[in-house]
Amino acid sequence: MKTIYKKLFFLLLLLPFCAIAQNKVEGTVVDNTSGQPIPGVNIKIEGTTTGVSTDFDGKFQLSNVKPTDVLNVSYMGYQTRSITVGAQKSLTVRLQEDASQLKEVVVQVGYGTVKKKDATGSVSQISAKEFNKGINVTPETLISGRIAGVNVVGGGAPGAKADIRIRGGSSLSASNEPLIVLDGLPLTNDVPNGATSILSTIDPNDIESFTVLKDASAAAIYGSRAASGVIVITTKKGSKGAVKVNFSSQVGINTVANTVDVLSADQFRALVNERGNDTQKALMGTANTDWQDEIFHTVLTTNNNISVNGALFDKLPVRLSVGNVNNPGILRNTSFERTTTSLSINPVLFDNHLKIDINGNLSFGKNRFQDEGAAIGSAIGFDPTQPVYEEGSRYGGYFEWLDSNGNVPLLPARNPVARLNQDVRKATSTRKWGNIRLDYKLHFFEDLRAVVEAGIDRFDSDGNTTVSTESILGYQPNPFNGPDYQNFGNYSKYTDMLQNKNLNTYLNYTKDIDKFKIDATAGYNYQLFQRESYQSGELRQPNPNEDVNTRPDINLQSYFGRVNLGYDSRYLVTLNYRRDGSSRFSEKYRWGNFGGVALAWNVAEEAFLQDNETLSSLKLRFGYGTTGQQDISGAYDYLKRITLGTINTQYIFGGQIYSTARPEGYNENIKWEELAEMNVGVDFGFFNDRITGTVNYFDKKSSDLLADVAVPDGANIRNQGTYNIGSVRTKGIEFNIQSDIIKNDNLTWNMTFNTSYIDQKIDDLGITVPGFQGYLTGDNIAGGSGNQIQVNSVGYAPRSFLVYEQLYDANKKPIAGAYVDRNGDGKIDPADRYRFHKPAPDYLFGLFSTLNYKKFDFTMNWRASLGNYIFDNVSSNLGYSDAALRRNTDLSNVSADYLNTGFRYEDNGTSRYLSNYYIKDASYIKLDNITLGYTLDKALLKTTSLRFSAGVQNVFVLTKYNGLDPERFNGIDNNVYPRARTFLFGVNASF
Repeated sequence: MKTIYKKLFFLLLLLPFCAIAQNKVEGTVVDNTSGQPIPGVNIKIEGTTTGVSTDFDGKFQLSNVKPTDVLNVSYMGYQTRSITVGAQKSLTVRLQEDASQLKEVVVQVGYGTVKKKDATGSVSQISAKEFNKGINVTPETLISGRIAGVNVVGGGAPGAKADIRIRGGSSLSASNEPLIVLDGLPLTNDVPNGATSILSTIDPNDIESFTVLKDASAAAIYGSRAASGVIVITTKKGSKGAVKVNFSSQVGINTVANTVDVLSADQFRALVNERGNDTQKALMGTANTDWQDEIFHTVLTTNNNISVNGALFDKLPVRLSVGNVNNPGILRNTSFERTTTSLSINPVLFDNHLKIDINGNLSFGKNRFQDEGAAIGSAIGFDPTQPVYEEGSRYGGYFEWLDSNGNVPLLPARNPVARLNQDVRKATSTRKWGNIRLDYKLHFFEDLRAVVEAGIDRFDSDGNTTVSTESILGYQPNPFNGPDYQNFGNYSKYTDMLQNKNLNTYLNYTKDIDKFKIDATAGYNYQLFQRESYQSGELRQPNPNEDVNTRPDINLQSYFGRVNLGYDSRYLVTLNYRRDGSSRFSEKYRWGNFGGVALAWNVAEEAFLQDNETLSSLKLRFGYGTTGQQDISGAYDYLKRITLGTINTQYIFGGQIYSTARPEGYNENIKWEELAEMNVGVDFGFFNDRITGTVNYFDKKSSDLLADVAVPDGANIRNQGTYNIGSVRTKGIEFNIQSDIIKNDNLTWNMTFNTSYIDQKIDDLGITVPGFQGYLTGDNIAGGSGNQIQVNSVGYAPRSFLVYEQLYDANKKPIAGAYVDRNGDGKIDPADRYRFHKPAPDYLFGLFSTLNYKKFDFTMNWRASLGNYIFDNVSSNLGYSDAALRRNTDLSNVSADYLNTGFRYEDNGTSRYLSNYYIKDASYIKLDNITLGYTLDKALLKTTSLRFSAGVQNVFVLTKYNGLDPERFNGIDNNVYPRARTFLFGVNASF
């Protein structure tokens, strides 16, 4: 018995030493498949608050560990493991990917992220693998047709800006462009002269994801600039692991998809011989010139990018990317070239407590423009019987219309080929932007993070316009009917600089307490916009003018906060608040308060649905919020200002030159435009989320609209300006569904479909005068002088067409100059104009399909628009015989629509331009892109993966509209730069 006691006593003496031996455990956490270390993994002693995270190399050390302790090892995207320590001193933990967690999408929501299943607002995200395929010159095309309620309409010119509308926009005259936030840096919608858009300098290959905050409850965190929605763009960052290189190269053959239908040379001769006088008949030439064929051509576009991504010294995540796109336009002597370099450095320091993101970007652009509307308009209307070149011509050998004395007349169109070759407009730009983000998790209070973001965006451009001394554009007529003035040609130049400085500082607190989860953010934002430009006059002319314009700085300052509350992943609440101040408004109206609340219920997490084999996810959402708008052209419109006159208003007194001064109009009561929006949504998933989708209903109202309106006589110094008037209401439904229709080892087929319905009407314009039809708006149309055909009227959609109602004969042919007397007063006058359709569509559709069979892949994306109308301004301006026979000094071609109408001359003043006959249904179905690819994977080439692809962009359009293109954002079809059809070939190498 004594022996047993002695042994027990000896063991008791050894226990402290055993405890000391097991006091510290170290180890490494690696990926089970690749064997690569995983940084940032959480290791926690079960039942305690003690824990650590793995470092760069996946290593960890944990002190005060007992043999009976259980370690919980967890990391997003992997299955959690539980390990009993026992006698182990060193561990190698292999984590297996968790398929269910990999489906969990993390989305940007402004100053933070949230899991998709925990999102309460209407948020949509498109990641790199889901982007539209093909040659995407500018980033906007990556998401065209991909997100319900988001309409992206690009132009045909090289590098052209795309117009983006989220849920139909919100304003009448202020900006309807969404706020774009690039890696935490809110961008301005302004661009310097010579640049195309704020996104054209960004290489689409560098973008990781687009996140769209559509409703006010989600966008309220951005307050004053979120009324038209928010797009958060995240670029690719450096990653852990071995260095990887990716190279992509694409070549596209851009061809002319369509041209404007005008009379051929023979048809034109028949018209002149039938309707023209002897002088006009004598003007016809002997050529058969297709002028549109002369100004358009087939060109090659190239797009190359190389990126290197990995960890330097096995510790420092870095990504370096260099790209170049060269995009000549199908219109001769137009082009867009961009060279970009981006660098991202993303270290994690101090045992995963300090995360640093450093992004630097440099972009060089070369643009060549034309007076595109004039060149294309001249080609549409130029006499097809005349040659391009004329022997002995003093205008560079080009044919030009001259009067009987050989002088240059004012009115005839100029040779479009000469215009393109002799009018050179070039610009170069340099853009430097980037930011640094410090994210520090406090050592002494790990639930709290402090984040500081500082960014700058500087955009410089310089350009010039050179008109040849041989060009007819440089000649001026002599008022005394003598010889032409000396041709100086023209040379002018400009420089422009925009600078955007931004600072964000905020604290983020996250805490899990049993089933409760708290995520709170509060911070401050400072942003300063600066611009300075220089522009010369015609430097070859005597006494050229020069002007240096330093625009007033625009300063925005804000305080913001958000709280996300969750209980048991079932019940979710989000509260947003932002207080914004803008220097665009007086002290009385400078500050605005914006906020939002959103509620969500994850019904599928309830016990009665957890074992449901059909319904895998179901979330109900409700949100309400307010956002603002302050983006107007008048930076300090509230101030009383005196400005100096130009050189044309100077006078001489006593031998000295004095400039005049004049007071400017102002509006001291100008203030925020405000939008209030309600959103109800349902997110659903079936069959283990094999089918997922979203439905949203929204109702939003913009009030105190910032609108450019006429001012009554005597009410102000000016007769037009920006004022807060009226309201616009927008209601709609969005639907999105996607499914893995087929999914097995050899064949997968995924399809995504979205649609949206939008109903937008003006509720109030602040005018109650009887007979008030509304404010004319929109671009001036060709034909007549200063005509506008769109109007903002109460009870109608913004920019509805204001037209006369055309009368037709028994054969349904329009009768020239005959319109309905709608008010019955016995005469046809402007009071008979009425609202007839609108340019904005009622319905938008998008369909994206991806099919993979073994090493082959095939993608296609379709878009459709229903209920949008267009004003055929080409036919209204050139669709009658007298358009060809206006004068006895020159001839012009006419639109082929003349063959349908037989219109001879203009009746009733300018009424023909305003006939509803020219308002055409522009609904369409468009196959945007098809791409076929084949991949040679590493199983064959060991270290390199190669993918070859071929495809077509802008494949075809199905539409009743017989003009150039039914997709016209402003609803007016007039001398539009056509979209090219592109045949593309590409190769991508990864090693």
